[in-house]
Amino acid sequence: MIEFRNVSKMYGKVRALDDVSFTVGAGSVTGFLGPNGAGKSTALRILVGLARPTSGSATVLGLPYAEMGCPGLRVGTLLDAGARHPGHTGREVLTLGAMTLGLPRTRAGEVLDLVGLTERESRRTIGGYSLGMRQRLGIAHALLGDPEVLVLDEPANGLDPQGIHWMRGLLRHLADSGCAVLLSSHLLHEVEQVADNIVMIGRGRVLAQGTVEELSRGRGLEQTFLELTAHTDRGPGTGTYPGGGMFPGAGTHPGTDAGRGAA
Repeated sequence: MIEFRNVSKMYGKVRALDDVSFTVGAGSVTGFLGPNGAGKSTALRILVGLARPTSGSATVLGLPYAEMGCPGLRVGTLLDAGARHPGHTGREVLTLGAMTLGLPRTRAGEVLDLVGLTERESRRTIGGYSLGMRQRLGIAHALLGDPEVLVLDEPANGLDPQGIHWMRGLLRHLADSGCAVLLSSHLLHEVEQVADNIVMIGRGRVLAQGTVEELSRGRGLEQTFLELTAHTDRGPGTGTYPGGGMFPGAGTHPGTDAGRGAA
């Protein structure tokens, strides 16, 4: 349902992506792992039509994103939870999104319930939201169209342990219902707990891909990641790389994120 085929991207003399190829199938969660600056966000921007590859192709449901009719109905995306006008309320953002997609206004309330934002919270302006609340709002927006494909960039940022617990359960439920989920993160344990497959990237190149079990090699995904990325800690198109991560538990209902009750 998602396919990267020999995708390369140059920014001047900097090669941000170098011959990247992988697929994400229906009914699965694929973790997209790499150090900060490895090229993950660039790849996702190409996938959803916000950047053009220098060579190669990236398709969703067999088509380039820009050629899909009303892609928001079939593809949900969260690339930047902060990309909302701070003066709008959460409900306003979701209601406008639903109307843009040709959906009833009541869909806003449905996804608010799904991500655990209360009626009172939905009436507050986004400028007063904690990062965790903004992440929930971004996930709600991605789910407006009941998508077949979900593309998420660092969705656990700002979520407290209860929120991470909930999100893991949500992604597993969506995948089990047939959705193809591409989850980009540098938090290893977060991804290891929910993903079926892993793609590791460093300095714009795919370093390894396979199931979690295959890449863990019986000693943990973190060790494999650190060994593969040891030579990509600095360089063109890369930043420093952190290790470790979080993503404990499997979820049922969202909890309370840090700062949620703040005015």
